[in-house]
Amino acid sequence: MPEAGAPRLRSERCLGFKQGACVTDIAAIAKDIEPEVKSLGFDLVRVAMIGGNSDPTLQVMAERPDTRQLDLADCEAISRRLSDWLDSNDPIEGSYRLEVSSPGIDRPLTRLKDFSDWTGYDARITLNDQRDGRKQYSGTLEGLSGDNVKLTDKSGEPHILPFSDISSAKLLLTDKLINATAPLSTEGADSIQTIED
Repeated sequence: MPEAGAPRLRSERCLGFKQGACVTDIAAIAKDIEPEVKSLGFDLVRVAMIGGNSDPTLQVMAERPDTRQLDLADCEAISRRLSDWLDSNDPIEGSYRLEVSSPGIDRPLTRLKDFSDWTGYDARITLNDQRDGRKQYSGTLEGLSGDNVKLTDKSGEPHILPFSDISSAKLLLTDKLINATAPLSTEGADSIQTIED
């Protein structure tokens, strides 16, 4: 069973260029920065541009492969490396903030292996297009069948969803998830309570 950090830690830096940020291909940026993240020993989870025109923010989520967590020093190390790379390569037009964070407890599921790793946990999956009259599915992840995600909804109905059709997915906050994702470090926490099953 994988572990993930309960609190979502992050490090932010402001990068100033021209007014406003303009991103044409976030997938290309993710592909370009992944080697930088991996060179530090981390896995890239997700890259997104959030905040709209008023507060453009390049959000980078990463994790340690062995613990699926990051501490603040990890976030800062990734942030420094990516700031240097972004300053040198300038892939985003305009000014924006860089936010580096751990995925958090209700983490996004962005890679095919995430759906297998989190088998037995509840998730919400949104499809690109409607299937059987709906775009959103919630239920318990049942692993993979090839490149298809298996999910059983609350009524017990099984669903097979092609990974290529998924627009977004995330774990749902449940007692089971909370208990499975207790932080590795409790530094700075007044107390940590776990919920008994």
